[in-house]
Amino acid sequence: MKSNLTLGDARKAILTETLEIVSTVWEGFDTARDVETPVTEATLALLSENLPEQGVAPETALHQATEVLDQSMAQSRPRFLAYIGSSGLEIGAVADFLAASYDINVALDARASSMLEIQTSRWLGEFIGYSNARGLFTSGGTISNITALAAARHRAQPTVRELGVTTPMAVYCSAEAHYSNKRAIELLGLGSRAIRAIPIDEHHRLIPEALEVQILEDIANGVQPMAIIANAGTTLTGAVDPLRAIAEIAARHGVWLHVDGAYGVPAAGTALVRDLFDGLDLADSVTIDAHKWLFVPKACSIVLVKDYAALAATFGHNEAYMPHAGEEPNPVDVTLEYSRPLRALKMWLGFKAHGASEFRDAIEANIWLARLTFERAAASPLYRTLTNAPQLSIVPLQHVPLGMTDPALISAHNKKLCAAIVEDGRVYLSPAVIDGEMWLRPCFTNFRTRPSDVDVLFAVIEELGASLA
Repeated sequence: MKSNLTLGDARKAILTETLEIVSTVWEGFDTARDVETPVTEATLALLSENLPEQGVAPETALHQATEVLDQSMAQSRPRFLAYIGSSGLEIGAVADFLAASYDINVALDARASSMLEIQTSRWLGEFIGYSNARGLFTSGGTISNITALAAARHRAQPTVRELGVTTPMAVYCSAEAHYSNKRAIELLGLGSRAIRAIPIDEHHRLIPEALEVQILEDIANGVQPMAIIANAGTTLTGAVDPLRAIAEIAARHGVWLHVDGAYGVPAAGTALVRDLFDGLDLADSVTIDAHKWLFVPKACSIVLVKDYAALAATFGHNEAYMPHAGEEPNPVDVTLEYSRPLRALKMWLGFKAHGASEFRDAIEANIWLARLTFERAAASPLYRTLTNAPQLSIVPLQHVPLGMTDPALISAHNKKLCAAIVEDGRVYLSPAVIDGEMWLRPCFTNFRTRPSDVDVLFAVIEELGASLA
């Protein structure tokens, strides 16, 4: 055993080394890299090693881990415009370090930490304009969506926990809904055929009239409507469904309304696009991935509900090894997880350190970058855009070489171009298939991204696009 002095010195040494490494990493995220660091032969050898029987100096292992991370794809960089990336907010990273150090489990009442989680969920409801709600933090949007839809299933058929699904049920969502909702319906035992993909309009939003027609048809055929899933920012185009009209239909037919706002719903907290989310407060549940457009590190998702008791009715078990003091259910009885880390701390610290106004400003800045990108592409003969300007911060566009008019050739060109852009490394983009065609899909969800990065985006697209054409 090491003496206390030796142990204390070792702790100070590793913390000092960690501080220097993290400071360098954070500074590196302030500006984009022109090329991605390749995976070196030394790293390949390191990652081929067998289980070590003897340890090395902690500083040595720490530097090896840093080399692996530095040769990985980091979404925190300002030109990572693919998928819907997180930004690795620095105070959030500190929160993860603190939470992991204390290693608190919020499956049961953890005193002040449990109170902090309740407070943070209330803050998030206030931020997006979703009143009188309470929530729980989960590992991601998939689990948040499953949690909400499980509650919807239990409300529709209260005997489902004992008897399973006894009569056919249907779940309604737009044709552009995220696949995690399909996965949820499959896991909940309804089968993917229970999903009704409702047509979308020219803005890629669910058409309420078509929704109600489908609900009435299902009722006439003996199929019970279970839930409506409305999008508050689709992954493909950033479309926000007409929430108020959908909520009115849900109320008329007594159907649970879940809003999948994993990506886009934080924008409801801004003056710039708040009107897009009119009717959000009428939903039964809302999913938010704070590790997307609230900038904190992964994983930090929240499911907010108006009826917290519905979660307890869906998940609760009165097990002998779990204390059940008082009327308040244990967190383990309102969610899928047992061992559950304090994910709320990163969002709590984010709000405390930066204030809601800084988050609003950063979200609005991303929206302005998306509009700048759209306007620039729409004004050039080298690009094709969607008919309508972006609702949020996703901007699908196609590079169109001069003289190329065949949609199939344009799609093939953009597929090759996207791969070339990723290989080049100055910008990271992902492709998207929209209406059967291949598009480039810049997505702005990083507070570090600047207009100069948009300049680089266009320069790289045109340089590589010309070489491919």
